[in-house]
Amino acid sequence: MKPFLTFCALCCFIGIFRLPIEYYTFLRILVSIGALLVLYNTLSLKQHYFSIIFLVILILFNPVFPIYLYRKNIWIPLDVITGILFLLINFVKKAEHTEEEVATEEISEQSAPIHQRTVSRDRIINPKKIKEE
Repeated sequence: MKPFLTFCALCCFIGIFRLPIEYYTFLRILVSIGALLVLYNTLSLKQHYFSIIFLVILILFNPVFPIYLYRKNIWIPLDVITGILFLLINFVKKAEHTEEEVATEEISEQSAPIHQRTVSRDRIINPKKIKEE
């Protein structure tokens, strides 16, 4: 999903230039799909602040009932902000994902029995087995 969101951001940055109307229709469809994906993921991760932001992006860029602002100088900051948000969601999700992995690893290590917590090079030797030999 990360390459797709990066592509959405890149297309938003390209949208700053004067291009044919077909590109902006493509941009609306692309950004709407990207916003839907991010919206779904943020709702499942219970990140409501990003959910609200990408819901607004979805409404603004939707191709079914398009919102026309009629002036290019209004769309330029919106395209830049949307592109930055798509890039931001890539890094924020990655940072939160690594924090969750570390927390999960610490919890699993604490809840494991003592004989499983040892490092693979350490061995627990039963003294009874040594006396039998």
